[in-house]
Amino acid sequence: MQMAVAAGPTVDTATIESVTGLKGNYNKTENVFKVSKPRDDVKISVDRWTMPPFMGLTSWAAFTPMGGSTMMMGDTVLFEDEVNPAMSAALEAGLEVTALHNHFFFDQPKVYFMHIGGMGDARQLATGVKAVYDRVAQVRASQPKPAKAFGGSIPTPSSITAARIEEILGAKAQVKDGMVKVSFGREAKMHGTPVGNEMGVNTWAAFAGTDERAVVDGDFAMREEELQTVLKVLRREGINIVAIHNHMTHEEPRYVFLHYWGKGKAAELAQSLKRTLDAQKAVK
Repeated sequence: MQMAVAAGPTVDTATIESVTGLKGNYNKTENVFKVSKPRDDVKISVDRWTMPPFMGLTSWAAFTPMGGSTMMMGDTVLFEDEVNPAMSAALEAGLEVTALHNHFFFDQPKVYFMHIGGMGDARQLATGVKAVYDRVAQVRASQPKPAKAFGGSIPTPSSITAARIEEILGAKAQVKDGMVKVSFGREAKMHGTPVGNEMGVNTWAAFAGTDERAVVDGDFAMREEELQTVLKVLRREGINIVAIHNHMTHEEPRYVFLHYWGKGKAAELAQSLKRTLDAQKAVK
């Protein structure tokens, strides 16, 4: 069945092309204007095959009218060292980041896909898209070959002081081999059955290394309306986001999960997480 032509005005294609510096394509049937940017600056192989951008290695942003404003949705092809700079650029420009995940196995270098969106003025949205693409270009200009690690080493064996982490985060910790882990359960239902902390509906943080040179990794369980706040605070605190996705289906309320990785002094990392948790709780 053919989709009916969308009613209402078309998007400001000239402004979008001018701001992004990209030529776009207009779909009259759906009343959508899309710009795209192939990732042809770095050779990418998947399953030992050099993959052309046409096969799914092209960043894009699509615009459609939304009442008196514009809606934008897009997907951005990123290498590991580009993800967090690009995410910060998107958030700073007023865009939303809605997912971060992989599309392939055995890809070299590893490729991630960051979904973005926004609603408002077409020029503002296009400016945000341009800011994301520019930040990616800046990363590659400073280091043409994608990085293989974050800066700073992680000491072994681990010797994290649990009491300080517990004090900052206000939770009793699990301790194992000098590592420290805290967990905060959330409540949900699946098919009418209550599920919580032990079933995986939780926010957690695990610390390793030493008090002076620590690493923290973990997961935030968030209602959809909490996601953007958590992302903004974590990035402002210098915590790296490594995945945004769902863990369940048919849960009520719906939860989104965010995985993160940070390095620094253990107490400072814990304080960053506490500020994020506090901001998350303040979301209505």
